[in-house]
Amino acid sequence: MRALTLALVVCLSFLTTPLAQMPETGILTGTVTDQNGAAIPGASVRIVGTPLITITGEKGEFRFEAVRPGTYEVSVSLAGFATATERVTVRAGATATIKVALAVSALTETVSVMAQSERASPNAAWIGGAVGGSVYRGPIRHNTEAYSRIDDNAFHLVKNDPLSTLSIDVDTASYSNVRRFLNTGSMPPADAVRTEELINYFRFDYPLPANEEPFSVTTELAPCPWNTAHKLALVGLQARRLEEEAMPPRNLVLLIDVSGSMMSDDKLPLVRTALRLLVDTLNARDRVAIVVYAGSTGLVLPSTPGDEKSRIHEAIAQLEAGGSTNGGAGITLAYEIARRHFVKGGINRVILATDGDFNVGVTSHGDLIRLIEKHREGGVFLSVLGVGTGNLKDATMEQLADKGNGNYAYLDSLHEARKVLVAEAGSTLVTVAKDVKIQIEFNPARVGAYRLIGYENRLLRNEDFNNDRKDAGEIGAGHTVTALYEIVPPEVALDLPRVDPLKYQQAPTARPDTTGELMTVKLRYKQPDGDTSQLISVGLRDGDGTMTDNVGFASAVAAFGMLLRKSEHRGSATYADAISLARRHRGRDERGYRAEFVRLVELAEALSRQAHR
Repeated sequence: MRALTLALVVCLSFLTTPLAQMPETGILTGTVTDQNGAAIPGASVRIVGTPLITITGEKGEFRFEAVRPGTYEVSVSLAGFATATERVTVRAGATATIKVALAVSALTETVSVMAQSERASPNAAWIGGAVGGSVYRGPIRHNTEAYSRIDDNAFHLVKNDPLSTLSIDVDTASYSNVRRFLNTGSMPPADAVRTEELINYFRFDYPLPANEEPFSVTTELAPCPWNTAHKLALVGLQARRLEEEAMPPRNLVLLIDVSGSMMSDDKLPLVRTALRLLVDTLNARDRVAIVVYAGSTGLVLPSTPGDEKSRIHEAIAQLEAGGSTNGGAGITLAYEIARRHFVKGGINRVILATDGDFNVGVTSHGDLIRLIEKHREGGVFLSVLGVGTGNLKDATMEQLADKGNGNYAYLDSLHEARKVLVAEAGSTLVTVAKDVKIQIEFNPARVGAYRLIGYENRLLRNEDFNNDRKDAGEIGAGHTVTALYEIVPPEVALDLPRVDPLKYQQAPTARPDTTGELMTVKLRYKQPDGDTSQLISVGLRDGDGTMTDNVGFASAVAAFGMLLRKSEHRGSATYADAISLARRHRGRDERGYRAEFVRLVELAEALSRQAHR
């Protein structure tokens, strides 16, 4: 009793001590880079022996406030790098600053951790993310990750097929999923690599649109890095940007998978933290509701004003995983709530967070798609956030987002969640043009054959271009979209399968070439609430071309994709070539994404060498 009384006296004495007499503290700041000096975002920074932990920002920076004076060990870690420590002294009323350089060591780190557990199997789950290094989560009984088969686009002879038609794609899931594989010491499956999503993960330096156009169109021509006899043609779109104060009111319904498959740390716990980041950006004009689905479906949070943050955060904190998955019923309820609180002229969107493992309750996949398409036509769009390892249903999630006029992102870390839901919230949530289609006509006098790099599951029939009933891709505020074509000049021989000469028809004849154009790019798009498309047409003149930073970096990413896929069209491309191209044409890299890309190619090169030993 006496001890308790003494403790209370001490506590009361502390509480009544004037602030001026409280111990002074200091500030600790720093930056984290790789050994080449490139900033590393998303690294975990911890002051050893204290509860203080944070992650580095977009420029590799970190900051700790109110650190008690003393000498500390600061530990920095990130999947794919060796953990580094630095010793620093913090003084009262002063700011201490340190710089930490991380060395790449993903292979050594992964192998050494695996050796610690005799139970680890080839299907073990390794989680790498922004908050730490690789962590063993236990064996996965069966790896059931599912990807749609992709067959690389072939070359087409212009005399037989002068038109190329496609829907744009702004998804980025493939890039972060590939990063997840590489950061955990393995090469991704070929079908997990969608080259256009790797390219479109990055923003390019295209001019902003003029007047009231939703996007600008840029065309460039350059030599082909992996085949010097060929050329590369780039088509780039830049959507208009949206200032934060101009963000329309948001009517969001968060549809969260809380089934048993979502229990691991890289699934529901990551989703909860990601949604907290999103909620912190909302204001009184916004509304958010939370629907969960597992063996049954329920409304966790009715549509709530965005400034009631404590109420929303409390609902997110209560989300727990357990049970089987009834995805179809959850989507139905989410759409009902979104329609009930529909905001004309605002953002009306369901955001589905799941590993995609729909295994109960969806009696007809076709009915689910028709439901999504119906609400899409009514102005409620669907975006998908994929998470997890071992049972990721990539193919399902990509299709749902495609049919729902939304985008599909894969969250491999908290850093990626911040990129998608905070840093690029405009492009994630605000659609500036829908049903965007591209059709290119090649000039047979200047082009013998061509090949579209990527977009294999976005190809359209030529007649779909003028059909306003045909759904196509959406582009969000601030987005850039890039498409690359490999061009074969008429004088360059190309060994392609050929058909016999026609007996009853004459071969078409081309007009005399008086324009000097290599090709004409036509685009059709609709306003977000429109039903009739508008047409844009831009020509690209022939010539030797210049390797700008735009086409140079895009070609480095394209080469990387082809190498990962072991594409028969990769020509002379090597990982070393992709690294060199990316470094030379890195351009502006304020958030460090391009520097990170170089590190990923280095990891892939090392893993590739290991596989051939």
